[in-house]
Amino acid sequence: MESIRIEFQPNIKAKILELLSSFSPDELKIVPERSTFEEEKRELEACAAEIDNGTAKFVSFEELDSFLEETISRYED
Repeated sequence: MESIRIEFQPNIKAKILELLSSFSPDELKIVPERSTFEEEKRELEACAAEIDNGTAKFVSFEELDSFLEETISRYED
């Protein structure tokens, strides 16, 4: 799927949503706008703090590979 960002005046939101609702979920998915810059900045700062204070959880490449193989095998059937 491709993504685009559309900016519009609030008074035409209903018209846009009405038009978009004519497409099936396979054709179109409305994805809410990501959080603001400040919210993302706080999230990243919290992640960096976990790394700095030693509470972040890390996994080795082998652990990640094993987890992914397990997950893939569950959905292959």
